[in-house]
Amino acid sequence: MYLSKEYKADIFAEFAGGATNTGSAEGQVALFTKRIAHLTEHLKKNRKDFNTQRSLQMLVGKRRSLLAYLYKKDIERYRAIIKGLGLRDIIK
Repeated sequence: MYLSKEYKADIFAEFAGGATNTGSAEGQVALFTKRIAHLTEHLKKNRKDFNTQRSLQMLVGKRRSLLAYLYKKDIERYRAIIKGLGLRDIIK
């Protein structure tokens, strides 16, 4: 399984401030980013997997809405997570 408990705890510890802080927007964005990367690799091999393609699109939408929330609430947290994950600045 690519998202084990330990792996998720590491992601949340790095980006959310603690392994048990699973509800923070930064932790959720980091987890979504890892899942998006995994699904993108899967779709490169399996082009006709439309269920995975839909799941990927929904995850990208969720991540975008969380990033928009961070942008509105605290621009510094938004900039830190964008820089930490190496994402493009999607909120203009």
